[in-house]
Amino acid sequence: MFYIRFINNMEPRNQTDVSEFILLGLTGDPALQSLLFVTFLSMYLVTVLGNLLIILAVSSDSHLHTPMYFFLSHLSFTDICISTTTIPKMLVNIQTQNQHIRYTGCLTQICFALLFVGMENFLLTAMAYDRYVAICHPLMYTVIMSPQLCGLLILLSLLISIVAALLHTLMALRLSFCGDLEIPHFFCELVQVVKLACSDSLINTLLANFMASIFGGISLIGIICSYAQIVSSLLRIPLAGRKYKAFSTCGSHLLVVFLFYGTGFGVYISSAVTDYSRKTAVASMLYSVVPQMLNPFIYSLRNRDLKGALRNIISRITSLP
Repeated sequence: MFYIRFINNMEPRNQTDVSEFILLGLTGDPALQSLLFVTFLSMYLVTVLGNLLIILAVSSDSHLHTPMYFFLSHLSFTDICISTTTIPKMLVNIQTQNQHIRYTGCLTQICFALLFVGMENFLLTAMAYDRYVAICHPLMYTVIMSPQLCGLLILLSLLISIVAALLHTLMALRLSFCGDLEIPHFFCELVQVVKLACSDSLINTLLANFMASIFGGISLIGIICSYAQIVSSLLRIPLAGRKYKAFSTCGSHLLVVFLFYGTGFGVYISSAVTDYSRKTAVASMLYSVVPQMLNPFIYSLRNRDLKGALRNIISRITSLP
């Protein structure tokens, strides 16, 4: 469908000479262009609308002004940003039949994609810690999860994600490209761009693997440890009803964690075991598009307070003249 191609002669050139790329995308079949456009446009609209409703519900209902919903609203905002970083450019390319993306635009897309994926990673960890404190230390919950701590966790997540994204982007600037460059993807993904470099990209590969292992590993360990303590605490509760009520507040978060890390790990395995890049592009879609679309449904369907707030928002909107 899309091609990323270097539009100059075949001689090796420095990265400053790279002007345009062309994206390959999910398929090269022209007959599927319209179907892909409608599908991704629908998914994008559902993602934006669903997550925007979550943000409006949390901000408008005073009963939802708690740490759990504070993190959830930021997660929803991050989901909107992830989808906006990748999908609109793809839709424009399909609609205009112009698959070009400038070199600076490609690096910008890489930077913002890494930034918001990093934010989601840290937010899911903060939400796991919030559930741990709420269930294991309920009497100290309001003291530990103070507004100052919640704000600090968001700020640290943002700063670390910005530094990591800028570091990867600046390291990509040192790469040189030559010949025909084709990224078999619907957006500029760091791994795919690094693979296309004709200069030495070992440092970039090592840095990407190292930072993904460190940040992803620390977050996963934090989530696992939080839920290990939660399970241990719930086993000591004698009443089954209280166990179910306590653990039901964690079910939505666990499902989102599984979607995010499961699809991300699937992309890593797919790129490692196969050279068929279209399969990698489809796998990448699962972590960059699907979880962001499903998150509002996962949280709202299992949460009475949030469903009530959403009904109030929708009723206000529909009652407008």
